[in-house]
Amino acid sequence: MLDGSNAAPARDAHIVYDAAGIRFVGGNGQTPPAELLREGQTAPDVVAPDATLLPGLIDAHTHLFLEGGELDLDKRAAYLKQSPAELLASAMPRLEKLVRLGVAGVRDAGDKDGVGLALSRLCKSRAGPVSDRTLGQSETGPTLMPYLDSPGAAIHRRGRYGSFMGGALEEFASPADCVAARIAGGADRIKLIPTGIINFQKGAVTAEPQMTTAELREFAAAANGAGRQTLAHASGDAGIERVVEGGVDSVEHGFFMRDDQLERMRDRRIAWVPTFAPVQVQVDEAARYNWDASVTGNLQRILDAHAASLVKAHARGVIILAGSDAGSCGVAHGLGLLYELELMERAGLPAAAVIHAATGAAADRLAFGQKFGRIAPGWRSRFILTRHSPLETVRNMRRARTVVFDGRVFSTGEQFDGAGL
Repeated sequence: MLDGSNAAPARDAHIVYDAAGIRFVGGNGQTPPAELLREGQTAPDVVAPDATLLPGLIDAHTHLFLEGGELDLDKRAAYLKQSPAELLASAMPRLEKLVRLGVAGVRDAGDKDGVGLALSRLCKSRAGPVSDRTLGQSETGPTLMPYLDSPGAAIHRRGRYGSFMGGALEEFASPADCVAARIAGGADRIKLIPTGIINFQKGAVTAEPQMTTAELREFAAAANGAGRQTLAHASGDAGIERVVEGGVDSVEHGFFMRDDQLERMRDRRIAWVPTFAPVQVQVDEAARYNWDASVTGNLQRILDAHAASLVKAHARGVIILAGSDAGSCGVAHGLGLLYELELMERAGLPAAAVIHAATGAAADRLAFGQKFGRIAPGWRSRFILTRHSPLETVRNMRRARTVVFDGRVFSTGEQFDGAGL
């Protein structure tokens, strides 16, 4: 049993749970007290001596309003021309599929059309286990969904990168006013876009950062003062420097990270969500997008340097969280998270550390509104049982497994319908 605490696996583990949550966890042969068992029960209901139990997975960076699995750029452009209501309707079916894949929760990373906020409100309205509720006729959407929260519209500078998923900070008199407006609109977190994106042709972030360190400090102070965490899209050492000194709660992407920045992130408990998958997909699909050898070489050098930074971050004790950037081109929801875990392992992170980044580390650092991501008494009964140990390789997470979600049980095979993800 991997309980999400980053401790060594427990052997001969026992767990007692119901739809409301986990009642008892005992490792190394420790058995539950009689009062938690049915009268006369002398043996477990399920015995799986060759299996591994681990918490349901957490994706710390997704864009639920986007269909990530679509690789055709024209179709992606057409998809974004849908109305907010149509985008929301397209997002709904993804939620049950995420649960069946073993994803217990996601942190949405923003959209300008209110899709993430609508899904967050739906999640809050269904705070209890499904078996404890009767779904009314007026309740719409899937009956099964992971926990999710959302920042709503991300915040960027007018005329700079981010308009497709955010709103301009210039719409408000100050960063504090901007944060207050987001919170009034229902934002669970504050998403900042202080930098642009990687110029693949030049293999670098060529645009200057779009927020100053002082602005970032104001945003972070206002958000934290209101009990909200900040997540900051940042790549390029100049932009990352401003983000780290600005005091945000997590750095998203973080390509071209310097060693000294990693050390300050560790000391300040700034989490890092490295999101390998969107860049790796560009290498995987280089022929589709007509990337020549020069661009492909740039992409591979970026990924290699990113992998080296991830290994250094782990060695230094930086908080690492697994986030797929699902919704990005070629990064499907759920399936993209499994690929991200494989890429983190490929980069040199031990399998146990990868699993921790997608379970207990995210549960601890992101302070979700529900308790999941660990196997412990009082936490939600959301976990995965598999006969293909992820400690051997996280690629085994793609193999057949049983998913328990708030008392409901699903068997998921290696072939999974990823349509619409």
